[in-house]
This record gives sequence, structure tokens and C-alpha cells, in this order.
Amino acid sequence: MEIKIGVQDIARELTVETEATSAEVEASLKKALADGGLLTLADEKGRKVLIPAAKIAYLDLGQEKARPVGFGSL
Repeated sequence: MEIKIGVQDIARELTVETEATSAEVEASLKKALADGGLLTLADEKGRKVLIPAAKIAYLDLGQEKARPVGFGSL
């Protein structure tokens, strides 16, 4: 799933490709906001992205499963 993250005072958004579900990401964000800590996301290659929860302006959660592209049969 592709997640776009807007961070306060930064003009560009962050984009993370993760295998987490939207429910998992939402739960992680709620916990980070409640604790005043960091939102931690792991991308598909195993790297971690840490963002201060208080600085997050928005999260744009993409589709969990990408649709096939092209003319191939299913």
C-alpha cells in the first residue's frame, strides 16, 4: 500500500510503500499521537521511517491491493 505523508513546515510529502494494512497504519498513528511519540512505518524493503507524530499534517492511505495494469488476463 502506498502512503503519502504531509509533514508540517515541509513543502514535499513523504511517500512510503508498505505491506501494512490501512487499519494497522491508522492504529499506529493513533498510538503515536496519544503517546506524543514517533510514527514508525516499515517499507517493503525493510527500511524504517520515523516521523514525529505531532508534526504530521495528513496521511493519504492508498489502496491496499494494486489493480493490475495492462491487457493481460486474470
